[in-house]
Amino acid sequence: MRQTFYWLPRVLAILYIVFISMFALDVFEEPQWLLALLMHLIPSYILIIMTIIAWKHEKPGGLLFIAGGIFLFVFTRFESLIISIPALVIGGLFLGRRFLNEK
Repeated sequence: MRQTFYWLPRVLAILYIVFISMFALDVFEEPQWLLALLMHLIPSYILIIMTIIAWKHEKPGGLLFIAGGIFLFVFTRFESLIISIPALVIGGLFLGRRFLNEK
């Protein structure tokens, strides 16, 4: 059971990065597609950094994911729940794992 709680937030974070990265794949018809692709992947780069932090330090990483989810929740004016809710869940799982280990 401990292994499940260890791997669940990490796997979900990777799947979340893949999901967000799929939105960048619509730029291949533009003349400067490489630059456009790199620009559209900036949210994925940020999520990769957050995942690396959370992988090594669960509490600050979980708080980062929750802060990111709240930011997206407010920034999109509650219209894009499919983007913000997974970040909140992943952050909660990282924090939950951290608090389970402290007991």
